[in-house]
Amino acid sequence: MQNRRMHKIIRKKRKRRRALFFILLPLLAIIIGGATYASFLLNKAQSVIQNSFEEIEGREKPRIKEVDPNSDNISVLFIGVDDSDVRQKRSMGAVRSDALVLATFNAKEKSVKLLSIPRDSYVYIPEEKKYDKITHAHAYGGVKATVETVEELLDIPVDYYVKMNFEAFVDVVDELGGIEYDVPYELYEMDSKDRRDAIHLKPGLQTLNGEEALALARTRKYDSDIERGKRQQELIKAIFKKATTIHSLTKYDDILEAVGKNMTTNLTFDEIMGFLAYVTKGKTDIETLHLEGQDTTISGVYYYQLDEANVDEIKQTLKDHLDVSSYHAKTEQLAQEQ
Repeated sequence: MQNRRMHKIIRKKRKRRRALFFILLPLLAIIIGGATYASFLLNKAQSVIQNSFEEIEGREKPRIKEVDPNSDNISVLFIGVDDSDVRQKRSMGAVRSDALVLATFNAKEKSVKLLSIPRDSYVYIPEEKKYDKITHAHAYGGVKATVETVEELLDIPVDYYVKMNFEAFVDVVDELGGIEYDVPYELYEMDSKDRRDAIHLKPGLQTLNGEEALALARTRKYDSDIERGKRQQELIKAIFKKATTIHSLTKYDDILEAVGKNMTTNLTFDEIMGFLAYVTKGKTDIETLHLEGQDTTISGVYYYQLDEANVDEIKQTLKDHLDVSSYHAKTEQLAQEQ
């Protein structure tokens, strides 16, 4: 009897570990994972998603036919923002995106491609009809402008978005009792309230609380925007490692509360549950992509100038993965049918 119970625990633990493929979707995965343990968490997760649901106002659907994560190839744009009171006052309410990650999912292969987009990338922003840093798209027109800018850059449809406030990042790490991370260098960084040098970390393996983890995820003073993106990926892996342990199960209720207060998405609960297929059907093929480029200055302003050949290569990779010809495919298909 004891052996049977231990076998069940081990099997459940392995299933949770397979959820690690969402290396940049930790908070959604926590919701999905939590929903598998008890009816209480299932109802809680449903409530969180319902309260967080928000369509992109003024935007037409990117496809002629509705897509379903259970059966179709789809894309999700993850938008990390810092809209604390301090930041909103400083920017006059025009909140920029601080992190952008596009994930594409291939339903047949059960494969995932993750693309980190540097916040200072010099791109065309349709909302303003001009080139600027991609981080400014959100300040110009919120989620709609950000999604349209990514579609313009990569020439693929963006089916869904998930927008997270960094306060959720802090809360989740604290609810988990901190995460282990090997800090690469000594750093002084402001905290979530923008208090100068409030966070001081020394190099080495250590347990970080929420404020410390956020400081390490945000800092760009010690390396580059590209390295910053890699650090964020590693930090989120650390969150997953902690979140998928048996000791963290009792924390899921509080974690869901933290997520719900700081997330908006146009994914429904049923659509989110569709991603479980990527977790439960064996090992998922994951590829992490990065946009190459170089630092440049235009009119005295710093930008990250993307390498056009690399962008074209990534465009084709994502199109093949989604099996689409273009994000203009909807317009092209309508024209052919007329």
